[in-house]
Amino acid sequence: MNRVRFTDLGSIDYKEAWDLQQDIFSKVQATKKNDQGQRDGNFSQTLIFCEHPHVYTLGRNGKANNLLINDQFLSRINAGYFETDRGGDITYHGPGQLVGYPIFDLESMKIRVKEYIWLLEESIISFLKGYGIDSERFEGATGVWIEPGNKARARKICAIGVRVSRYVTMHGFALNINTDLDYFKYINPCGFDDKDVTSLQKETGTEINMASVKEQLQDRLAEHFDISWI
Repeated sequence: MNRVRFTDLGSIDYKEAWDLQQDIFSKVQATKKNDQGQRDGNFSQTLIFCEHPHVYTLGRNGKANNLLINDQFLSRINAGYFETDRGGDITYHGPGQLVGYPIFDLESMKIRVKEYIWLLEESIISFLKGYGIDSERFEGATGVWIEPGNKARARKICAIGVRVSRYVTMHGFALNINTDLDYFKYINPCGFDDKDVTSLQKETGTEINMASVKEQLQDRLAEHFDISWI
């Protein structure tokens, strides 16, 4: 059983959340440098839930031209922009989107990096089934999709972009719940210029209770990662 500390930050500025992740990440890395840390590494596992004000973030291998607007327009729509050290391309974060930042020591959890991504996706897929939504992986891309095999209807509901160093993770997933999808019009989401984006609200036709979402998703993550919350 993996003991994980859970924190719900509510709405928080993207850079503030990034700095907090980096602080926890650095402490986990420092702990791993000694034998005691290797033996007792589970104490430092952390999962953060939050929402962000409107912001676009670009992964380290992303293309800046996938942001389709200039600084002046960013200001008009009250959105920020950050170039980050996570994987993946460009994505949007905003109110009504549940963002999860696992800072996990995969070595102590005995999970490989590819398995970690798979488990994140599987947790989201399992969560969406609770709302009667069938979702899948899309070959060649991370994240969770609806009808990925239908070129005309394929749409992404959850983006995943992570950083892993010495088997410690940061960044994570962004699941569209009651998200304002208009903000995705100003980017090529995750580098795709021919794929749509959706939300749980759009798929179900009703506004979703975020507190219930958090509780259910925690349960699914606990199930797939063998987690005991602290």
